[in-house]
This record gives sequence, C-alpha cells and structure tokens, in this order.
Amino acid sequence: MSHPTPRPAARARCRHAGRAVVLLAIAMVGALLAGCGSGSSAGPAGAGETTQPPPPASISVDPAAGAVDVPPLAPITVTATDGSLDGVRMTNPEGIPVAGQVARDHTSWTASEPLGYGKAYTITATATGEDGKPVTTTSAFTTVTPVATAYPSMNPVDGQTVGVGQPIAIYFDQDVENKQAAEDAITVATTPAVEGAFYWFTDSEVHWRPKEFWTPGTTINLNIALYGKDLGGGVYGQEDRAATFTIGDAVIARADAASHQMTVEINGAVVRTMPMSMGRPAFPSNNGVHVVTERHASYKMDSSTYGLAPDQGGYVTTVRYATRISNGGEFVHAAPWSVGDQGNTNVSHGCINLSTENAKWFFDTVTKGDVVIQTNTGGPELQPYDGFGDWQIPWDQWLAGGEV
Repeated sequence: MSHPTPRPAARARCRHAGRAVVLLAIAMVGALLAGCGSGSSAGPAGAGETTQPPPPASISVDPAAGAVDVPPLAPITVTATDGSLDGVRMTNPEGIPVAGQVARDHTSWTASEPLGYGKAYTITATATGEDGKPVTTTSAFTTVTPVATAYPSMNPVDGQTVGVGQPIAIYFDQDVENKQAAEDAITVATTPAVEGAFYWFTDSEVHWRPKEFWTPGTTINLNIALYGKDLGGGVYGQEDRAATFTIGDAVIARADAASHQMTVEINGAVVRTMPMSMGRPAFPSNNGVHVVTERHASYKMDSSTYGLAPDQGGYVTTVRYATRISNGGEFVHAAPWSVGDQGNTNVSHGCINLSTENAKWFFDTVTKGDVVIQTNTGGPELQPYDGFGDWQIPWDQWLAGGEV
C-alpha cells in the first residue's frame, strides 16, 4: 500500500503564507495611501491662515485736543499704543519747553512741572509703530483762568523761635469757600509728634494749634502747597510757601488781679514775682489765656482806637517797654505813675502796670508766643478772636473746625 506524497500540503502552506504576505503588503500600501491622502488634503501647515501686517502706532494725549479750563496741576500724559515714543515736546505760549519724563518702556510721557494759569499749551509727539513707520500728532489745550488767586501769609515765619502758646496762623488774601481743600494743602509736621487741628476764625483766616501748649524744643515744619489748588468760587492758590520754626522755653506769666501780683515761670520754675496794677472796675482786664504778639521799647497809646475818647476818660500817652497780649489794647508796660498802686489797687484801663524796672525785665524776658494768664479781674473772658485767644476755645469745640 503506497503512502501519499507530502508535496501538496507543502504547497498549501506556501500558498497560505504567500497570501498573508500579499495581504500585509496591501494593508501597508493602504495605510501609506491614507497617510498621503490626509496630508495632501490639508496642505502645508498654516497654508489656510491669513497673515496680518504689523499695526501702526497710535498716539493719545490727555487732556484731549481743544480742552479748556484744565487745572494747572492736572496730569498731562502722552501714550503710544502698538509702538514706542520717539519724542515729545510740550511748549508754553512763549515756546519754552515744559519738562517731562518718558517711561522706561517708551510707551508714555508725563509732564513733570506745574502749568501756568490761563495759558495755551501745545504738545507734539512722534512714535514708531510695530510696522516700523513713524507717526506724529499735535494737540493743544488751555488751562483755567481763576477769578482770583489767594496768597497765604503766615505767623510765625521761617526761622523764628516762639513761645509755647504760639498758634500757627495762616491768612489768605481771598475768602476760601472750599476750606477742606485749603486744609488738605497745608501740612504741619512736628518733632516730636503732637496732636493738633485747624480752626477757622473767618473765611480767610485759619489757625492750627496742639491740644495743649507746645513742648519746649519742638520743631515745626509748615508746608503750604497751595499753588494750583481749587479753593472754590473760582479762587485758586497763588503760590506755595514753607517755614520751619522752633518752640523756645516755656515762659508763662500768671497775673492775679485779686492779689495784685504777677509771677513768671520759666520751664515750670517761678523766677520772678512782681507787684502790679490791672484794670479798674470801670475798665476791667479780660480773664483768660493771653499770648504775647509783639513788643515795643516805646509805644504811643491812644484809647480812642478802641472807642474811648481822651475827653471821655481816655488817654493819649507814650509808654515804655510795652508788650502786647491782645488786639483789644491789653499790654504789659511800664507805668511809673501807678507804682504806688501796684501791689494793692487796680487802676489801669485794662493793661498790666509794672514799675519801669519790672516792665523792662518782662520785656527782655518774653518773646512772641509766650503766655500771660489773667485771673480774678472782674471782667469778661478774653474773646478767642482777640489777638491769639485760641486757648480760650475748649479742645472739643476747636475740633469742630470753626463757625464759618
């Protein structure tokens, strides 16, 4: 019996293997074709996008062109968008450049000096855009013209040494409608620090004082940054002012009309006691805290200046060593004619009468801002507006800021 030959099976295996190779090849070709088809349909990367050209520079100016009534302290800026500033020139009506500063990234410029009142300014700016091309713009505007400008006078003035009762007084030569704006413009910096506040006596006069008398040796830096500030009613600040002054020794005199004696303390120690004569019952002195405002080696006194004519019991006389302590006519002065009454009887028209020797000592010892406290006079209280009667106002009332 013969066995079948194995060749047909081998051929079958070869056929199957060949078919697998063909199928694999077909699959690979299909994959390649699919890949090629996918790439060709989209084309090169980004081929379907639209390329935008670089933008030109844009320049803006604040305030806008044609603006009017621009405050002289308003920020003046030039800004470049999509580019950088090459140069900015701002000029006043005379063609003089206004100082300014370019930012580090060269995208903005800011004026660095205050402007004048009622003036026209021109700004010319050039910038280069991201497209590499220059752009230039010109703009003009006008600053505000005030109805009036307010000048601030001050007391004390720079460099003075004053007493512990000295308030800081600022006098404007125009009425101030916006008092908060005026206060915001005034800085009082003290060493050591002290609590203090403003009080308006009139629409043009404001004082600043601490809660208690100053501490001897205190340094006060007063800065009035008033220029360009809108004080209301069309009034603007005329100029800035500054002063530095110092508080000296604590010199406090106490005049008791009942005992007819005046003592003087320096830094808390009594250094002199003097007999005196104060206002007679018909013309009593004022009770309260007085502050020395001025001194005169020789001074002509005329009672008619406060309504008492010489032929009605008044006087016209010249006195020596006159130290003023109120605007209503109260002085400490030499009165040799009343030495016999000094120490026992009040015979003056409201002043403190001393002997010539004591009046000279007092004149030589005190300075502006020193304190004279009068008691038991039988007269009225010193009015706060009379001289520097600031200390007559209780602190809680002072904090209310005034009655105007």
